[in-house]
Amino acid sequence: MGTLVLRRLLASIPVLVLVTAGVFSLIHLTPGDPVEAMMGESQDPVAKEALRRQLGLDRPLYVQYAVWVGRVLQGDLGRSIRNNEPVVENIGRRIRPSIQLALFAMLISLTVAFPVGILSATHRNSPVDGLGTMFALFGICMPNFLIALLLIFVFGVSLRWLPISGYVDPLQDPLAGIRSLTLPAVTLGLALAAVITRTLRSSLLEVLSEDYVRTARAKGLADRLVIRRHALKNGLIPVVTLLGLQFGTLIGGAVITEYVFALPGVGRLVVDAIFSRDYPLVQGVILLISIGFILSNLVVDVVYGWLDPRIRYG
Repeated sequence: MGTLVLRRLLASIPVLVLVTAGVFSLIHLTPGDPVEAMMGESQDPVAKEALRRQLGLDRPLYVQYAVWVGRVLQGDLGRSIRNNEPVVENIGRRIRPSIQLALFAMLISLTVAFPVGILSATHRNSPVDGLGTMFALFGICMPNFLIALLLIFVFGVSLRWLPISGYVDPLQDPLAGIRSLTLPAVTLGLALAAVITRTLRSSLLEVLSEDYVRTARAKGLADRLVIRRHALKNGLIPVVTLLGLQFGTLIGGAVITEYVFALPGVGRLVVDAIFSRDYPLVQGVILLISIGFILSNLVVDVVYGWLDPRIRYG
């Protein structure tokens, strides 16, 4: 297992280089100038050129990237152009709400998707299966922002059960923190639950048609034991793959949800950094999200071996 982890980590180095180099190039090609954004309406060309030299923006693009990589290897992600604070501190203030939101949304999605997916697979072509399929299609087709607005109207405006915006750290005030994260977590969790439900249903239907499942049933095992001991573990492999990919997406991709509910997360941070042409901050967030995807895929590879011992890594 240690060899597998080491091999996956070494293979991730070229991925990080390609992703960061691509984003570094694209962000510098976007219209706008960070010097203009910082100095506002100032028309002093000498001052602008001095600031550009100070930030290193007068150098060729490949030199800027090489300098940035050198600093990253030393643990320095640079300073934000917008507020001159270290990028690590900017990200550190925003990463906790995003991780908490992602974990809460993942918990909600699993709580909903597993019962619905299992019932749909075990009651194929029944009314239960039809309801499960309708739920999956609704969650996949409905945009996140529309789900958010519906939840705000029902639970925030009409019933007034939950706050519609703001953030409270659950580690400081658990009850208020959970209340502040409930609506955004449900918004993200329902969409993810729909995808997991369809994947789990399809995977279980394929597993339930295997000979070893029919043999277990022929021996007189109850359906719940057949599902739990034989079918579910083998049917989880596609679901684990999906969860590994979606967790990284939840951390860095919940931009619209964070904006709608005014959450101070990484998604809002990177969008604000793009608008202000804050190159170091954008690059730091992209590096963080890339590492998150790599680690989640590494966990998926390890879980594969536990779910199915037949899997071998060459």
